[in-house]
Amino acid sequence: MTLPILADTGPLYAAVDPDDSYHQRSQRELRRLSRERRSVLVAYPILMEAYTLVLHKLGSRVASAWLNDTLTGADLINPTVDDYLEATKKVIAYHDQLITLFDAVNAVLASRLGIGVWTYDHHFDVMRTAVWR
Repeated sequence: MTLPILADTGPLYAAVDPDDSYHQRSQRELRRLSRERRSVLVAYPILMEAYTLVLHKLGSRVASAWLNDTLTGADLINPTVDDYLEATKKVIAYHDQLITLFDAVNAVLASRLGIGVWTYDHHFDVMRTAVWR
């Protein structure tokens, strides 16, 4: 059995937007995830961030379809209060970087679960978080 991966907003958005510069890459990676029979975890904050991005950039029809696809194709995970508190510490520790709380929560979750993050964001490398590549 292979380990799941934790999705970040970038690949989730890129998969649905054909004009996104990472679209082709995200499509290849989705096929790879399927071949490897990997499950994709999506933290609720990432679900909300990605949905909002899809909604504002691509419209409500695409956002609704994306949400339905994501809910049927991924497993959702809810960060704990301790995850959020640890994420705030990360943001403060890396005050010289533009690290969002969304990313910090994902980094904390990935560390706690011992899995990699599917991301295109270099801030996960800065935070020394395992990245699925």
